[in-house]
Amino acid sequence: MDMSQYLEIFIDESKEHLQTMNEILLVLEGDSENLSYIGEIFRIAHTLKGMSGTMGFTKVADLTHKMENLLDFVRNGALKVDGKIVDVLFECFDALEEYIENLEKTGKEGDLDSSELVKKLALIAENKSTDGTISKKNTSKKEEAPKEKITSDLGDDFHISLNDIDSVITKAFELGVKPYLIKVTLDPGCMLKAARAFIVFNTLERFGEILKSFPLAEEIEDEKFDESFEILYFTKLDEHYTHTELMRISEISEVIVKPLAEVEFAVEEKKEDVEVNLEQVEVKENELKAKEDNQNKGDKGKTSKTVRVEIGRLDNLMNLVSELIIIKTRLEDLDTTNHKSQDQGNKNNMNEAIEYLERITTSLHDAVMKVRMVPVERTFNRFPRLVRDLSRDLGKNIKLFMSGEETEVDRTVIDEIGDPLIHLIRNSLDHGIESPAERLKLGKDESGFVALRAYPDGNTVVIEVEDDGKGIDPEVIKRKAIEKKIVTRDEADAMTDKDLINLLFRAGFSTVDKVTDLSGRGVGLDVVKSKIEAINGTVEVISNLGQGSKFVIRLPLTLAIIQALMVNLNEEKFAIPLNNIKEITTIDTHKITMVQDQEVVLYRNKTLPIIRMKEVLDIETSHEELDELIVVIVKKGDVEAGLVVDSLIGQQEIVIKSLGKYLTGIKAIAGATILGNGSVALIVDPNQLF
Repeated sequence: MDMSQYLEIFIDESKEHLQTMNEILLVLEGDSENLSYIGEIFRIAHTLKGMSGTMGFTKVADLTHKMENLLDFVRNGALKVDGKIVDVLFECFDALEEYIENLEKTGKEGDLDSSELVKKLALIAENKSTDGTISKKNTSKKEEAPKEKITSDLGDDFHISLNDIDSVITKAFELGVKPYLIKVTLDPGCMLKAARAFIVFNTLERFGEILKSFPLAEEIEDEKFDESFEILYFTKLDEHYTHTELMRISEISEVIVKPLAEVEFAVEEKKEDVEVNLEQVEVKENELKAKEDNQNKGDKGKTSKTVRVEIGRLDNLMNLVSELIIIKTRLEDLDTTNHKSQDQGNKNNMNEAIEYLERITTSLHDAVMKVRMVPVERTFNRFPRLVRDLSRDLGKNIKLFMSGEETEVDRTVIDEIGDPLIHLIRNSLDHGIESPAERLKLGKDESGFVALRAYPDGNTVVIEVEDDGKGIDPEVIKRKAIEKKIVTRDEADAMTDKDLINLLFRAGFSTVDKVTDLSGRGVGLDVVKSKIEAINGTVEVISNLGQGSKFVIRLPLTLAIIQALMVNLNEEKFAIPLNNIKEITTIDTHKITMVQDQEVVLYRNKTLPIIRMKEVLDIETSHEELDELIVVIVKKGDVEAGLVVDSLIGQQEIVIKSLGKYLTGIKAIAGATILGNGSVALIVDPNQLF
């Protein structure tokens, strides 16, 4: 069977599971006594194991299988969570993340060898200890369990052994949990028996706890069974519900659910390790109730694994398409009527219909844009782990505060902002925030903070990275810039503090003498700037010396459809994004002067550089000098420039099309759009003109 068709779904779901695992591990580190977190990680590892095993990804399956064994000991109380176990689980997370990234890029797991990690997991699980010594609990030789000894009145249908678990069953009844023996028989023609068994296990674990199986779980995974397998299962649900849920799974021919009567078992001493399993049933029942309550209240909850768009948004989209079909029919009727009659009333009806159509297409555009939007939480979720690891490496106490994770941006934008934010957070931790001893000397709190915020602002989304460190010293930048001959001393003396700080975005500029793995404030900031500007965004720095610094990133809501000003240069049409435009004016040609080989004009008591677009875009220019020029004033942060154009066409909503890989990197051009008459207009990127 060709499994490649399921690869994309596997990658999406794996990423979702890993994101949840990362969040839980970070919480577990500060609350290691809470076994519900271990249960969640166990379920994630179990799910990943089943999914990867079905897909044939053995490295992921092996690693998650060993994780499962270790976590099972923790769940049952045989092992206690400590810092070493959390560290090992983080190592597992890193390895799994790399495997999934490789699968996304190449379709293969890659060359990462996690055999040592697998051995480490096995050793901890075997010794029930993280210090390499064998636990006392594990020193006694295991007694071989009697095979296939069955309680007499279970009948011939079951072969699962119920030896030595009388007290478990008794404890289950005390907690109000029902024990069942379940026998599942697959269709004779079932091709992927292990995958079908995995779905059965997964379904049951949503509502209860599986204590044992026949054959063993490992043998079921390896398809070492005929057509049926048995499970000892604990749940608070009744047998009819359990039976119905299992029969919904395809390729299952029969399900037998046998309740175990309390009278069949004698009361013996309680086993603590089993209590954990039974309490998990309580937790799961509560989770199930919470989910049902949320659905009844209409809460959104987490996005579905198959439909990753809110149903309400899809309903809205469907309604708009329905209206589009209605107006199409109406226009067809009016067109037929107009051919027969040319009176004014029909023309008015046609105009009304066209206006209605325009309203629907605008609403449809908004609805489609909302479908494309995803919360920045998807990118933000990787940073708590980053801050945790770097704080440890640097020997600093740094807390991360995040807000506005629900802020939505276009999915094409979200994929591009991860790397720039990593650069900024690394720089804040390494170069911005002082060591605990240094902070105490300065009268600051021993713990520093990095704040990551997102919020909408008009047609843009703002993301801020702020720290309470030492800030940026303009004098240090000035000295380094002169040393590196980036600017002359006279030029540096004439620059404002803001201009000096902006020098940090020059390629290769750094304020540190020693380059480390994490770098100084300047290394990588040119990458940040180019990445942000590549998606029509801007980045600026606000710094208070001794108090900290803040990087402010402004991003467009979407890269797909934008408002633009259409202009003419000779016979050619060009689009300038509206969010870059400050105003449009006319300028007297005689007032333009040359300063350092650049045309400038004094406009509203500020020096405005003039850029002749025809020269930039290699368009034939007329030698006839006009007395007055039409100038579109564009901005980048707080810097402005005037673009000279021949004439204005007007504002228009345009769909951005890529120029393709052969035309990438063309100066001042961000893409192209197709106009209503079918002709192509290039889109100007004002950011590249500064």
